[in-house]
Order: sequence, then C-alpha cells, then structure tokens
Amino acid sequence: MQLSLWFALLAACLMISFTPGAGAINTMSNSLNAGFRRSLWGILGQQIALLIQIVIVAAGVGLLVSSSPIAFHVIRYAGAAYLVYLGLRKLLAKRSEAAEETKEAKPESAFSMLRRGFWVNLLNPKAIVFFLAFVPQFIRPDSPLLPQYLVLAATVVLVDVVVMWLFFAAAARSFSRFTESQRGERALNRTFGGLFVGAGVLLAVV
Repeated sequence: MQLSLWFALLAACLMISFTPGAGAINTMSNSLNAGFRRSLWGILGQQIALLIQIVIVAAGVGLLVSSSPIAFHVIRYAGAAYLVYLGLRKLLAKRSEAAEETKEAKPESAFSMLRRGFWVNLLNPKAIVFFLAFVPQFIRPDSPLLPQYLVLAATVVLVDVVVMWLFFAAAARSFSRFTESQRGERALNRTFGGLFVGAGVLLAVV
C-alpha cells in the first residue's frame, strides 16, 4: 500500500473510531465497572469481531448479506435486541444489592468482557455494509491483495484499540467518582442503560 493511501486510510480510521457508537458505550461501561486496565478485554473482543467482518467482506460474503433483506434484517434485529438487553440490565440494576456484594464478589471475568465486546460489534450487519463501501477505497486490484488486506486490517484494529482505550475508556474514569454514592451509580446505570437501549433502537429503525 502506498504511503499516501495509507495516510488517507489512517485519517478515515481515526474519524470512524472517534464516532460514538455501541462499541464506545460498551468500552466506557467496562471501564467504569471493571477498571481502566481490564476494559481492554472488551476492546479486544470488539476487534475480533471487526477482523471477522473484514474477512467476510474480503471473501465476498458481505455482498450476499447486504443484498439479502432477510439475512440483513435477521442479524440487524438480533444485534438491536442484544443492545437493548444490555441496556435493560443496566437500567434495572440495583445498587443497594450490588454494593453489599461488591467487596466480596469476584470481578467480571476477562472472557465475559471479551465475549460481550465481540457480540456487540459482530451483531451489527451495517458494519459489513460499511466495510463493503469502505474497504474498496483502499484496495488496488492490480496489486497483491493479501498484503493490502493485512495492512488495512492492522490499521483499523490498531487505531480502534488506541481510541477506545486511551480516549473512551480513559474518559470514563472521570465519572468514577459517581460510583461512590448510591445516587451517582444509579444515575450512571440509567445513563449507560439508556445509551445501550438508544443504540439498539437506532440499529433497528434507522
């Protein structure tokens, strides 16, 4: 990949990663609940899903999904339902019970955060459609394809990890003081629960 083309790819990836979405909401929620360092596990789960979506597009399966209304809507509503489910769990969480168990309960496992991050990103068929439009802009068919796809995938993942962890997860740390009181934690649960539900509704209707 030519250096000038790679810089264009880098700029596009930064713009996309800084655009708030379900992945950013999930990252901030993990940072608040599990800590800044451990939130990286959820981010890694999101990147695994991104890599799968890039592979799908590279293999041409994404074209089938985008051209099949049934397949697209099945995945679309499954993703929306999952985000709404995560949001309702936040909205219905009872701090009074959680506070009693926080000191004794084990923190959420790394695998649980990784798995949730994976499904948050994977159950978004619009990402596949987006990559169908995005990827060809940076791939030259007259050059070897595999190296180009490897550079593109590495750039997308690296930029997203940096932005998610050092921006969204770090930004969530400024809200950590709210978790020290029952009212503050309730407000955060309602905020992030509402954001998850809102993201799910948008995924379903927009």
